[in-house]
Amino acid sequence: MSTTHEEIVIAAPRAIPAPSLRELIDANLYMPFPFQSNPHASEAAAGVENWLSKWGLTDEPPVAAMISYTRPAELAAYNSPTVDSGLLQIMANQIAYQFIFDDQAEEVGLQRPGRLLPMLSESVRILRDGQPPETPLGAALSDLHQQVQERCTPAQAARWAWNSREYVHGLLHEAVAQTHSAPLGSGLCRSIRSLIAGIEPFHPLCEAAQPHELAQEELRHPVVRRLGRLSVDAAVWIADLFSAVKEQRAGGVINLALDYQRAHQCSLPEAIALAIRRINGTIREFEELYGDVVPELSQSGVGYVEGMGGWIPGCYFWSRTVPRYADTTTASAVPPASAGQVTRSRGTRAGAGHITQGAET
Repeated sequence: MSTTHEEIVIAAPRAIPAPSLRELIDANLYMPFPFQSNPHASEAAAGVENWLSKWGLTDEPPVAAMISYTRPAELAAYNSPTVDSGLLQIMANQIAYQFIFDDQAEEVGLQRPGRLLPMLSESVRILRDGQPPETPLGAALSDLHQQVQERCTPAQAARWAWNSREYVHGLLHEAVAQTHSAPLGSGLCRSIRSLIAGIEPFHPLCEAAQPHELAQEELRHPVVRRLGRLSVDAAVWIADLFSAVKEQRAGGVINLALDYQRAHQCSLPEAIALAIRRINGTIREFEELYGDVVPELSQSGVGYVEGMGGWIPGCYFWSRTVPRYADTTTASAVPPASAGQVTRSRGTRAGAGHITQGAET
């Protein structure tokens, strides 16, 4: 990290103007994938309602309200438009569970990160050791784990459990970051965001939707692994664009757009424009690598990669209309008059570097 004091001018990226943040995102985000929805969406929505009620997760009105304006089955239907009804139901149940688990973990973690340990430890015991649950959330997770084991091969179910544990561990990282007083560096913010994205657990389900289990050579293929990373980043960062207003009002920290705002000390519309440029580059890299690797993959391998990539348009089309992010529709995309150019001191944050007009960090 440089310790030299140097003023750096950050010019706002050239974005297509729009009156609201949602229109700004729609006008500037590169989205080459068409809208698709699974025909079993309404069936999955009813199934989610029954499943959550069975385990008592929507007994509290605020949780039931959150599920109604979050629409987990709709997100599953947009992400996975071609999977069968049974697999779609598992995905919808898991999305609903993760929203409830994530919100509860955030609430507890903001009070004190250490208070999260019993909740997270129960999840790890269930996922790693098959231990019996002790709470309604644990009971739902145990049942979800059983659903996955019944539908997937043993290897796929093991990968699902491993990825789910990574997500659980990430929530503790988020809680520490949210309550830590020191500024959060951009690299660390994006690293934590990748842990708590909660998308990797669905990759084995994408594999389970294929005619055959993938060979290890395909799963470990460096391009396939890179495509998985790109699809997760693009999908979750797109959701960050639409959730930035909500997160900013709630004091959130782990969000790509808010990270750009902190790093550049600029307005939220300018930060969102910078984040969009990064996402566009990520999506274009996904397209290019996918085109290069397809000839090397089996039919199931191609379907697996397409399943992972489905989260990119799925998160976009879900985020732009879901009531959870409704504030984005009314928030102004016009930055304050004084925010056309922003200066900051080099060396005030770990990893700070030279920034020129139109550059990304």
